[in-house]
Amino acid sequence: MSAQAPATGGAVERVRQALAGAGLDPLLVRELPEDTSTAEAAAHAVDAPVGSIVKSLVFLADDAPLLVLVAGDHRADVKRLRTNLGLSKSRLRIAQPAEVVALTGYEVGGVPPLGHRPPLRTLVDCALGRFGVVWAAAGSANAVFPIPYITLVDITKGEVMDLDSPVGSFCA
Repeated sequence: MSAQAPATGGAVERVRQALAGAGLDPLLVRELPEDTSTAEAAAHAVDAPVGSIVKSLVFLADDAPLLVLVAGDHRADVKRLRTNLGLSKSRLRIAQPAEVVALTGYEVGGVPPLGHRPPLRTLVDCALGRFGVVWAAAGSANAVFPIPYITLVDITKGEVMDLDSPVGSFCA
C-alpha cells in the first residue's frame, strides 16, 4: 500500500482564494506528490535553493499571533526578534502545533503567508530578499507557490527586518 498525502483540498483552496483576492493567479499553487513541509524538502521538490523557501513560523507576542517569515537556510533568532519587538522572554514564545492550527487554520508544515482570518501581523526576514522569487507553503504539506519577494512583502503587509543577524546589522 503506497502512502498518500492527506486530503487538504479545503486548506489549499483557501490559499488559492487568498491569492486571487490579492490579485494573483490562484493557479500559482502547485500540489506536488512530494513532501514540502520542510525547507529542505520543498527546495528539493521545486528544484530551488533552500534559502528561497519561506519558513512560516507562528509566535505569540503578548498572546497575539505573529507570523514570522524566514529564509529556509536561516533560523529565526528569537532573542533578536524579542529585541526588535521590545518584548521580554516571557512575552514572546513559539506557538505549539495545536495553537498554530487554531490561530491560522493550517497545519504546521503548510502554513501559508496569507489567507488567515483575521490577517496576522507579519514580519519578513530581510534575508529572503536575496531571491527575486521565493516559494511559500500553500495550505498543506505538499503544496507550494512561487511569488516575487516584493509581492510577498506587499500582500502580507510584512514588516521587513533582520531576524537572523547579530545586533547592530541591518537590512540593506
